[in-house]
Amino acid sequence: MAYTRGNLAVKEKAHERGNQSQRYRETTKVVTRRAALPVREKLLYMFTIMFCVAVMGGLLWQNANLYNMKREMYNLNTDMQKLNAEMNELTIQKEKLEEQIPQEAAKLGYTESNEEGFHVQISTESGSKTANSEDAARVARK
Repeated sequence: MAYTRGNLAVKEKAHERGNQSQRYRETTKVVTRRAALPVREKLLYMFTIMFCVAVMGGLLWQNANLYNMKREMYNLNTDMQKLNAEMNELTIQKEKLEEQIPQEAAKLGYTESNEEGFHVQISTESGSKTANSEDAARVARK
């Protein structure tokens, strides 16, 4: 206690007391510590996660196979469309060529016969070629 003007009964100022007590203020903190998981529970969680990953992997693999099959089907359909277009062009070209056959035959000196069956016209330019042509004509008629 302070001695003020000869009187010991004077109270201390409150602000002087408060500053000192705040300097040394002690605080306590409660720390809770969690116990570790048991081994069986850890294994259960691990196997559950592994099972889920395996199921997801299987689904992913199945979807990849389905995608590949659909892509192959699409490629085959486009190839078929290209081939059909080409085939249509070739049939038109074939019909045009078939219409030109009589004109080309007339230019080369071939004549059309009135008899039914297979007809071969043989030119008389050389003797050996003629014999071979006649044999070929006989074989073709049989």
